[in-house]
Amino acid sequence: MLTAGFNRTAFGILLLTSVLSWFSYHVARNLVLHKQETQLEQSLLLTKRSITTEIDRFRSLPAIVGEDARVRALASDASPEAIDAANTYLERIVEQTGPADLYVLNAAGLTLAASNHATPQSFVGHDYSFRPYFRDALVAGNGRFYAIGVTTRKPGYFLSSRIDIAGAQPVVVVVKADLSPLEAAWSAAGVRIAIADRAGVVFLSGDPAWQYRPLQPLADQMLERLLQERTYDGVDLARAEPISSTLDSSRSADTSVIMPGADRQLMAKFAPLQPDDWQIVAAADVRQVDMIGALWAFAVFAVGLTTGAIFYVLRQRRQLVRMRLRQGELLERMVAERTHDLACEIDMRKRTEEELRQAQQGLIHSEKMAALGRMSTAIVHEVSQPLAALDATLATAGLLADQGRRADAGERLTKARDLVRRMQRTVKHLKTFARKDVSEFEILAVDSVIRNVLELASPRTKATGVDVDVAAGEALAVRAVSVKLEQAMLNLLLNALDAVQDRPDPRVRIEGRRIGEQVEIAIIDNGSGIAPDLRERIIEPFFTTKLTGEGLGLGLSIATTIIKECGGAIRFEDAEEGGTRTVITVPAANDAELRLEAAQ
Repeated sequence: MLTAGFNRTAFGILLLTSVLSWFSYHVARNLVLHKQETQLEQSLLLTKRSITTEIDRFRSLPAIVGEDARVRALASDASPEAIDAANTYLERIVEQTGPADLYVLNAAGLTLAASNHATPQSFVGHDYSFRPYFRDALVAGNGRFYAIGVTTRKPGYFLSSRIDIAGAQPVVVVVKADLSPLEAAWSAAGVRIAIADRAGVVFLSGDPAWQYRPLQPLADQMLERLLQERTYDGVDLARAEPISSTLDSSRSADTSVIMPGADRQLMAKFAPLQPDDWQIVAAADVRQVDMIGALWAFAVFAVGLTTGAIFYVLRQRRQLVRMRLRQGELLERMVAERTHDLACEIDMRKRTEEELRQAQQGLIHSEKMAALGRMSTAIVHEVSQPLAALDATLATAGLLADQGRRADAGERLTKARDLVRRMQRTVKHLKTFARKDVSEFEILAVDSVIRNVLELASPRTKATGVDVDVAAGEALAVRAVSVKLEQAMLNLLLNALDAVQDRPDPRVRIEGRRIGEQVEIAIIDNGSGIAPDLRERIIEPFFTTKLTGEGLGLGLSIATTIIKECGGAIRFEDAEEGGTRTVITVPAANDAELRLEAAQ
């Protein structure tokens, strides 16, 4: 029953939201249309004032120019001197006032003088009797006409005045004003403003696509008149597509018209411009009107859905609160049990990690002892030989002392002391290597590490007769644990010695170099090498390729672990002359660490 009531409420909210969305769409659309209509009316008013102001600048200029004696003299004197004087005067007037062109016609419509007399497009000698501005000036005294120039092919607004001269035929002074700056201003402002003549042909427009197109289809009689007057000379008005085929010629000036198009929909308003019977057209794209209305409808719909969602959430929240009150005690008990289980699991994990850590340290120590075991025979030889020599030397010293030869006895004692130091040095390295609790990082000189490793391995190298070649720069330094790095290198060096012990020309070489922020230490032998299918397995614990049963199979595994703890890595490559090239990569000590080490 509660579900049915909730469904009815949700349906009511959805229905009300839909109605409000539809209503808000139309209200918002009408408001935006009214605002655009107001803006278009302001554009019409401003455009009308700007055009009137621009034309008024030149309206009186023909009559004023006609009062000059040089212009009036042309009515009775058409000599070259009189024409040159008039040309010069007209050219100077144009420079000062800024119209496009200024020229004088005789009573037959022939141009006598012009401001552009010195240009290739000079008006001088041309007959403009067919132009309405000439005929109107002869009949009414003044004329005005907008057209494309038949000589310059440039459009302009022609203003003319008849100059009556006693005893002679009248002359007509014409000024051609350039109105193209208005087009440039409209285009730069991004407004769609146009001026159409009495025939409805647009001759000024901020939108180049409207230029020289009729607002509506032209009648045949009007088209014929435009062709006779050569108003838009060079423009094929018969093929010009009308801007709109839906405009009503009897429309009111205050009426807004929607003009549909293929890619846009325009709202247009019209205003008359006298005395030329022109029409000013201001248009705006109304596609965004529908978008704004849709946004308002969507916003109202979203608010309605949000209200319904809030209602639903509040209702569900009340139910959840009741449910949580019932389940609170159960959840607390489950959380307590889970917390206890987690605490036990954490303790178990800590104990396991500690046991694994101890086991790892034990394995590392076992491998150290295994390495020492592998060298035990050579170590015994290394210690027993100096002991035998020490015994013989001390016996000889005793005999020399009995004979009173103290100098010779002292020399023998010195040799005995050197033998004791040699054994102490060997034992010291073995004790240091066998330590189990060294883990502090320090700055190590690579050449010092190599010397210690060679010292530890010297019994084995002597036993196998291999002379290890070393090529490492003295300036190389790394940051690692000394004993662990030595252990890893010793394991790898012993493996190399094992690999070459049966070779007729055994060779082992140690190289060191710095590459970027890393130091590479390579141990190279000319043994039998490592089979490609075994390279991934040789670092596995307890894996060994030795058939004699020596070692635990942990050397390479522990060496890899040790180098990883030092922030490095081990890789195995084929040597150029056969055998294996084992490369240890360890982070190099930076300059700051080296300076600190030197200061200490």
